[in-house]
Amino acid sequence: MSEPLWRPDQDRIDSANVTAFRHAVNETWATGLADTAELWAFSIAEPEKFWTSVRDFVGLIAPEWGQRVVVDGDKMPGAKWFPDARINFAENLLRRRDDAEALIFWGEDKVRRRMSFAELHDDVSRFAQALAAEGVGPGDRVGAYIANLPEAVVAMLAAVSLGATWSSCSPDFGVQGVLDRFGQIEPKVLIVCDGYFYNGKACDIRPKITEIVAGLPSVKRTVVVPYIEDAPDIGSVRDAVVWSDCLDPWTAGEIDFAAMPFDHPLYILYSSGTTGKPKCIVHGAGGMLLKHATEQVLHSDVKRGDRVFWFTTLGWMMWNWLVSNLAWGATIVLYDGSPFHPSANVIFDLAQDEAISHFGTSAKFIDACKKAELAPITSHAFPAMRMLGSTGSTLVPEAFDYVYEKIKTDVHLASVAGGTDIAGCFCAGDPTLPVWRGEIQAPVLGMAVDTFDDNGQPLRGDKGELVCTRSFPTVPLGFLDDDDGSRFHDAYFDTFAGVWTHGDYVEITDHGGFIFHGRSDATLNPGGVRIGTAEIYRQVELLDEVTEAIVIGQNWDNDARVVLFVILKPGVTLDEALSQRIRTHIRANCSPRHVPAKIIQVADIPRTKSGKITELAVRDVVHGRAVKNKEALANPEALDLYRDLPQLAE
Repeated sequence: MSEPLWRPDQDRIDSANVTAFRHAVNETWATGLADTAELWAFSIAEPEKFWTSVRDFVGLIAPEWGQRVVVDGDKMPGAKWFPDARINFAENLLRRRDDAEALIFWGEDKVRRRMSFAELHDDVSRFAQALAAEGVGPGDRVGAYIANLPEAVVAMLAAVSLGATWSSCSPDFGVQGVLDRFGQIEPKVLIVCDGYFYNGKACDIRPKITEIVAGLPSVKRTVVVPYIEDAPDIGSVRDAVVWSDCLDPWTAGEIDFAAMPFDHPLYILYSSGTTGKPKCIVHGAGGMLLKHATEQVLHSDVKRGDRVFWFTTLGWMMWNWLVSNLAWGATIVLYDGSPFHPSANVIFDLAQDEAISHFGTSAKFIDACKKAELAPITSHAFPAMRMLGSTGSTLVPEAFDYVYEKIKTDVHLASVAGGTDIAGCFCAGDPTLPVWRGEIQAPVLGMAVDTFDDNGQPLRGDKGELVCTRSFPTVPLGFLDDDDGSRFHDAYFDTFAGVWTHGDYVEITDHGGFIFHGRSDATLNPGGVRIGTAEIYRQVELLDEVTEAIVIGQNWDNDARVVLFVILKPGVTLDEALSQRIRTHIRANCSPRHVPAKIIQVADIPRTKSGKITELAVRDVVHGRAVKNKEALANPEALDLYRDLPQLAE
């Protein structure tokens, strides 16, 4: 493509936070950086100068910073950032205390609420006192099994204000899925809601809560937030109290923020668990602030007073990412429920009615809107929207076209990629650069991102492993109960010593951007030629008859063959003519190597709670291997559709 889909005008470039930041770096360090590409190179070559500049530019506060920025900075894992600092995550998110809106909440068409920064601070103060009365303090863990409610934000900030560690699951998780996670972290207090709404229906989760609490002897108090009922009966839940009763005895006042080490455990997030029991990934408080400052203030251009939305649940790291925007004085916009109820346009209604400036969603949502032929550009107006973000899976080139043709022509489309593992991004948008079709714009500042071949050599003009060659502040503190660090090492550092290998199959473009071709551990390898699954998905889902697809490699005749499973539109059946059309289309637009040996129609595709399709789980079922921890899946029953298929025995 010879021209970008979007190019920022000079006013937008001049007013961007990252431009002001670059000027500040030039003034402080006499560097003369001309653009963000040079700024990125500086961030890798001079990490101490870069990260202190980020800290100062966004105004992070701490009782003590100390003189040292990093110790053993050449080690990964092993580097220690700001080892002498004392900091509190919640204190940085609660700096604003005026009557401006801190958060806006929509629960489908059932509930709408708003909370000011002053009200947020007061509720955090009261709930922190309630938690302290339960004995919660540094070293303790607070768990949440809750919908995307304002109370979840309050509870998290209260817990971490005391120096406790926060961990959450969304209420659509099954009992065993929650126990597999919280059973490992042993929370002292559990925050839950009585249920949630989805597609207009109330889903009562109190029976699940009763089982969960019974299976967690560490829980001394369960706090129940009413959502689907005003006064839910919680008599079956051990040691339970309703949210209002928990807050009522306490008077709002100043919060005594616990000054904790920079790398004090802030969050415990979880691997998807489709290949075994979920790993408990421990993230530090200071690193989270610095990383999110870089991604939100610099890459996303979030400013005080902006309204930032990301469609997420508390089972996905994007919730943690979203909440961090409070630190910059932005309003966070929460939505809970189906993104297509009460109408297919409800999320666009939200964006319009609440004047959202930063609209974040998943590639799957954009694809669903495209397939439903929604055209909000003709039905809605989004004058406030400056950025549209996408993550969760690869945003294909046609989805880029859809955004600019059917949603908004003048918007910074920022496809981003990273993960729960780093609680942030490796690659993201840049508001000062053009958007090229199908590409993530740039590496994130401070992230020494590269692509390696199998021998650990940098690649250009070809596809390879996504790696990060230098330490960064959100390298996890490790996995819980991994005392010697062996499991942590095996997960990220076993392939190339001292280099983070993320498991994504990518290429760096001539524009300095990134194209993602799928997970490298799910990469197809027919005849020894590596093929990214995203390349096949892009072509197959262009076909009108196909709603969705999942592709795996099946071990066959001392090689691997490509097997494609498709969900077709209602009334469409996979016959030989359609199969041949799919193969011809893939061959013409990819290569003969990409053409599936088998195409099979299925009724459903298994996916994780965060909506990601589970290629590895399907591959295990096809090969007769047990899928561990099915509770990590949103629809584990779908796996049965792939078991003992006669088509795969010939």
